[in-house]
Amino acid sequence: VQLVESGGDSVQRGGSLRLSCTAPGLFVSSHCMGWFRQVPGKERERVAFIDRYDSTNYGDSVKGRFTISRDNAKNTLYLQMNSLSPEDTAMYYCAAAAVGLVTCHSLSWYSFDYRGQGTQVTVSS
Repeated sequence: VQLVESGGDSVQRGGSLRLSCTAPGLFVSSHCMGWFRQVPGKERERVAFIDRYDSTNYGDSVKGRFTISRDNAKNTLYLQMNSLSPEDTAMYYCAAAAVGLVTCHSLSWYSFDYRGQGTQVTVSS
């Protein structure tokens, strides 16, 4: 199963974007899911997670600005990003943990069973 991200774009400081992650062959409602981001030369950063019971967890750098959610009817995971700054520029990736795992915010990127190829977000000043 390959997760597919979309919604990345170039925006100015203070702008907003909504990223989407579709999962053909996988039910988003059955998985703890999350978003990561990575800048070349740096480690992949945990951004946001939503567990099996819809509890959410955010990285300190995005708290209060980003919101993770999912639409089970559309089988899609979202990341609403507001008040964007140049420090948010990165490739954003979604991931799904193994079925049955309730929480996943402490997992490393490579511990997720399903991962996407990323969508680029660029924020200019």
